[in-house]
Amino acid sequence: MTAFDTLSGLLHSRYSCRAFLPTPVQRATIEQVLATAQRTASWCNAQPWQLTIASGATLARLRDALAAAVPSTPPTPDLPWPREYRGVYQERRRECGYGLYDAVGIARGDRAASARQAAQNFTMFGAPHVAIVSSDEALGVYGAVDCGAYVSNFMLAAHSLGIACIAQAALAAYPTVLREVLGIAADRSIVCAISFGHADPQHPANQFRTARADVTEAVEWKD
Repeated sequence: MTAFDTLSGLLHSRYSCRAFLPTPVQRATIEQVLATAQRTASWCNAQPWQLTIASGATLARLRDALAAAVPSTPPTPDLPWPREYRGVYQERRRECGYGLYDAVGIARGDRAASARQAAQNFTMFGAPHVAIVSSDEALGVYGAVDCGAYVSNFMLAAHSLGIACIAQAALAAYPTVLREVLGIAADRSIVCAISFGHADPQHPANQFRTARADVTEAVEWKD
């Protein structure tokens, strides 16, 4: 098997895990993932990503703090959310949401059930670990882009070792809570989170897979 085959296999089989077993991942395995993801290319080799990894009692405190804050606190992400999803991007977003709801048995229009599913973001879907990814705020959008590349490589490295992940923008919507519980400095822009652990293979949410557009929709040749 070639290196291309290996990479292609990882990309085609990786998915966003939305139900985890409580069993922690061994620290040595997490360190393997971190060491591999650290090889990510970045603008001027700035390597702006910093991870704050919460597990155990700290993760429990974070879950409790989010449960208390989210229902009554408007989202205030450090980095602005998309102004809007339009055209094909809105179509893909809806397809993803409807597909997940179908997988877990939520009928379209059942707002209460969809709200309960959305709230699972703030329990980290039961994951035993969460990594909060931040960038130096002075680096702006380029720091965030570099962090995006890092997140992708982190998840691929984890998947190669049998560790499931989900990248979460939802947690970044509550930076004040993350800073208070985890001590993240004010000069760090919180980009996203990665919840990770061992997937619950029996949970219906983990049977759901998103589609990808054909390459022809993403590429325009200019010969």
